[in-house]
Amino acid sequence: MPRSSTVSLACGRRGSGVPVVLLHGYCGSKHYWDEIIAPLSAEYDVIVPDLRGHGVSPTAEESTYSMEQLADDITALLDRLQLERVFLFGHSLGGYVALAFAERHPHRLLGFGLIHSTSLPDTEAGKEGRLATAEQVRSAGVGPFVDGLVPKLFAPQHRQQPAMARQIAQAREIGRGTSPQGVIGCALGMRERPDRTDVLRRTPLPVLLLAGEQDEVIPPERRFPVEARSNIVMTLLPDTGHMGMMEAPEAMARHLLAFVERSRGGPNV
Repeated sequence: MPRSSTVSLACGRRGSGVPVVLLHGYCGSKHYWDEIIAPLSAEYDVIVPDLRGHGVSPTAEESTYSMEQLADDITALLDRLQLERVFLFGHSLGGYVALAFAERHPHRLLGFGLIHSTSLPDTEAGKEGRLATAEQVRSAGVGPFVDGLVPKLFAPQHRQQPAMARQIAQAREIGRGTSPQGVIGCALGMRERPDRTDVLRRTPLPVLLLAGEQDEVIPPERRFPVEARSNIVMTLLPDTGHMGMMEAPEAMARHLLAFVERSRGGPNV
């Protein structure tokens, strides 16, 4: 497949050493990772981009932002930063991008992970939902969609807890900053993404599959779609929804650090 036109992504960077790239989810930004960056950057070189149409990264002319295009944006970013090989972790939408990257550019990876994500494609109902999202944003703007989306990303027990109110408000504010084209383009791109479970089955690279026990976006049957293998780590965060980086940042950081440390020897071939 030929390389697509790329977008020059905005990103933050902190720390030094082995590079670790964190990709945020749908209607998110690099600030999704704010509470994770400090512990990771104490050990590693942490890079947090805004995906196209999200945060302060520019939009693109295409009506659909395919996962392959978003993966090529990451390749262009790594080239710009002169990074040959990285650990790449993707949350939700970012996980779909990480899988596309692993399929297209495996030689650029030391390992990768899906954070509250899946290798499976949208269900038929999910595909209809993507079209409804695009239509809602076209007609009513980003705000109402984000206001309806964000509470569903958190575990049910967290939605009414005063202790989680700041995180929910932050996620809503970040989401409202997403460009309409970013919301629409990525919705249509996620709708078209293929089943990439074979990427997980075939890769010799270290893989982390990290899920939330109370995640209502990625149900249990879609979290771990492959058999256990020596190079695949499967981890379930208890009492956590779809936003472990905000709901359980210390636990998530601990799992990411342990995975990178375990995997630094390279692919298990």
